Amino acid sequence: MAKSFFRIEMLPAIQGDALWIEYGTESRTRHILVDGGPINAFPAVEKKLKSLPDDDKRVELVVITHVDTDHIEGIIRLFADDRTRWPFMPVDIWFNGWRHLRKSEMLGGREGDFLSALISRRAFNEWNKAFDRKAVMAGKNRPLPVKELKDGMKLTLLSPDPEKLSDMAGKWEADVEKFGLDPGDLEKAWKQLVASTKYHVSQGVLGGESDFEQKLKKQLSTDQSVSNGTSIAFLAEFGGKSCLFLGDAHHKVICNSIRKLTGNSGKRLKADAVKVSHHGSRNNISKDLMDLIDSKHFLFSTNGELHNHPNKSAVDAVIKWSVQKPVLWFNYKTKFNSIWSAAPAGSKKGFTAKYPPGGKEGIIVEL
Repeated sequence: MAKSFFRIEMLPAIQGDALWIEYGTESRTRHILVDGGPINAFPAVEKKLKSLPDDDKRVELVVITHVDTDHIEGIIRLFADDRTRWPFMPVDIWFNGWRHLRKSEMLGGREGDFLSALISRRAFNEWNKAFDRKAVMAGKNRPLPVKELKDGMKLTLLSPDPEKLSDMAGKWEADVEKFGLDPGDLEKAWKQLVASTKYHVSQGVLGGESDFEQKLKKQLSTDQSVSNGTSIAFLAEFGGKSCLFLGDAHHKVICNSIRKLTGNSGKRLKADAVKVSHHGSRNNISKDLMDLIDSKHFLFSTNGELHNHPNKSAVDAVIKWSVQKPVLWFNYKTKFNSIWSAAPAGSKKGFTAKYPPGGKEGIIVEL
């Protein structure tokens, strides 16, 4: 039997996410792209896609988790080129546009409208194909959706839920109004996109104080971001390996979905890796979440440029509440994450930190 592999590359996406997933066997490699980072990350995404062999440009799935610019702009720039010049061939594209928020036939936050217009013109047949063109959504009172990609990659959707999508509709309307758009006005969104030059094709204390855990809980707060609440998150399983890709999803939604997977048994969900939500923001992690998972590898995608991520409280939470001795993976080495280069003297909980070699940017995790 051919040996299988499952690897994750956190591309150098500045403060955002651009994740390149490869899986398969010696005879065939399959590909998934999750997000495209902010506009300045586009060259790294384009370089990766252009590295695909000439006889296999197929990408099984492109996931655009939500409409925040640090996840979506690189994808807008990618899709801005004519489809005939795309350096890849997407089989399915998961993205929740305006039509999926209001159950409308119309499309719709400004970057969300831009991407909706692009997908509609460039790849309408591939839009949310696995969900029959409906919302990529985990129903609250239904089993979690499970989708299988070519050669057996299994994806179990964890987020968003219907309430988070509904909450986003009002924010979307307010966002587009500021730019003179109506949600779903594809032609006007298209004209603004064409006029937007940036998308033009030419261009810790560890185990110390006795009250550390209580302090940690106080420092972790709830993520109130409406758009983050709509983030697509999923469990990916292949060849006996698995990873939780949490986007920027709210931890309460993820907790509810994991409990569905474990049947509320109280058992932890075993996953080889976790792509930590929201770049290691303290608002997207909790003890409840850490108590539900059993994982060794925790992935942080950010250079800390805008919000000083990863947040120390969030990383400390992973270290303290992980059931295993965790391995922390960073796609940059910065002043915000270099403090975990080695455990502080006297630490009671061990961990390992992995950084890009030799001052490079981006890192590959082999599961």
